[in-house]
Amino acid sequence: MASHNNITEPTIRDIPQLFDALTPEEQEYLLENHTTIHYKKNDIIYKEGDQPMGFLCLGAGKVKIFKQGVVGRDQIVQMSSAPDIIGYRAFFAEEIHIASAVVIEPCVIFLVPKEVIYTLLESNNKLCVNFIKSLATELGFSRYRTVTLTQKHIRGRLAESLLVLKDKYGFEEDGCTLRIYLSREDLANFSNMTTSNAIRTLSAFVSEKVIALDGRIIKILNMEELEHISKLG
Repeated sequence: MASHNNITEPTIRDIPQLFDALTPEEQEYLLENHTTIHYKKNDIIYKEGDQPMGFLCLGAGKVKIFKQGVVGRDQIVQMSSAPDIIGYRAFFAEEIHIASAVVIEPCVIFLVPKEVIYTLLESNNKLCVNFIKSLATELGFSRYRTVTLTQKHIRGRLAESLLVLKDKYGFEEDGCTLRIYLSREDLANFSNMTTSNAIRTLSAFVSEKVIALDGRIIKILNMEELEHISKLG
């Protein structure tokens, strides 16, 4: 059996926007008052309509946030990876979740009770600023995606989605393979198009030697051309 001793288990210390803003005493308080939860692939972390169960920090793994569409097709609104914070719009608004979160690669979640987060916020201005910055960044990205996914043509939307995934997850060691492996359906749902259109457009990109495909593995062969397609819309 292979040894996994060299794999370091993530801790809440690995969430810089939360942990690094705290004083030593506050850090100790947080360490003593949170829960670590492990999720498997395809596990649901929370569903659309659920009440927030606490403040959720992603310590390892990858998660997709999606909203159910009116015609039965899901729309992926966010792709998350460690050390992201997820579901915190509903948490701070004290509202139900308006989207669902499902695991796409096994992950570790740190769950912090509401009263613990509010205690820290009341005593730490730097933490408040960190969360405001995170919310503002997410709001800006959401507004940008809303415009591009409704105004760009199919080729532009798919090209942009591949670039977003590249920026979010990066490349494998070869410098061209995306470090995220999505089904064609998920890629379509992230790009606001049907699965059949996503398959056809991917095939066109392959024939144009912009990308290479091997199952769910996507290699970007011509970054300049992919960026050009995205800008053309």
